[in-house]
Amino acid sequence: MASFAYIKELFEKKDKNGNGYLDLLVIGSDKKEYPAKVWQFDNNGQFEKDDVVEIEYTLDNYRGKNQLTITSIKKAPSDMMKEFVPASEHDGKAVFAMLLNKVNAFKDEELKAIVKDIMLQNREALEVFPAAYRLHHAIVGGLMLHTASIVEMAEKTCEVYPNINRELLLAGAILHDVAKTFEMNTGKTGLCTGYTVGGELIGHLVKGAMMVNDTAKKLGISSETVTLLEHMILSHHGIPEYGAAVRPMFLEAEILSTLDSLDATIFEFNSAASKVEPGEFSDRQWMLDNRKVFNHGLAPSDYKVNLGE
Repeated sequence: MASFAYIKELFEKKDKNGNGYLDLLVIGSDKKEYPAKVWQFDNNGQFEKDDVVEIEYTLDNYRGKNQLTITSIKKAPSDMMKEFVPASEHDGKAVFAMLLNKVNAFKDEELKAIVKDIMLQNREALEVFPAAYRLHHAIVGGLMLHTASIVEMAEKTCEVYPNINRELLLAGAILHDVAKTFEMNTGKTGLCTGYTVGGELIGHLVKGAMMVNDTAKKLGISSETVTLLEHMILSHHGIPEYGAAVRPMFLEAEILSTLDSLDATIFEFNSAASKVEPGEFSDRQWMLDNRKVFNHGLAPSDYKVNLGE
């Protein structure tokens, strides 16, 4: 059989006889992941992670799972890349503009000034960045999708509980992951390739709070609003075991943390279920405490995210 495939992972190994081979994880034209082997092959830099390749292969069963044995491999035309890189269903530029419109309508001038300044300073990266390396929303435009999803859920929550400070909650939601653009490196596909030195040593929660503090100083804002916004960013992972610098200590911070976790979980459930046929279980999902996910009848086209305006 012949097809195109995207190389998600690539390892150069040797068999017991000392012959080189490639151990791959590929995404096929059906958008499913497959382990793959290219036996008796010395790579010598010909292929690398994130390449799109044209392959001839046989489909085998290894320990109960499908595996490809690739018999021929060559570089695919460059325009094939867009067919394989996972991306948000929503255009990042449009989502950014929608969020900026919300901020422009804030009545709290200090919140408006801080959030707007940070957004505009980081606009180009925010519009396209993934939200993670391997976990939820690790797709091109995933950061804007994740952020806007939380904002939309926050809007609905405020309709149910009118005592919530809506603008503070939305400000925290929009900025909670803004420093992901500082924390991660991206490659030629637009996906995350790893963490920056600053990302490893500081992380996006602390850096995000630093960005708020620096921006507030630049704008001459020193009110309690700054501290509240910093706290929301520092606490949005909920507990120290998950990376939070401090646990949420007021309502809007707790809501943000809860919605952040909820949106990530929904994404993982949808992602796992969409990769199997109705009536089937997924493989165990590390992000979901090693649970299997059951597809109870939804087609891939059913997994859509409705964002606000």
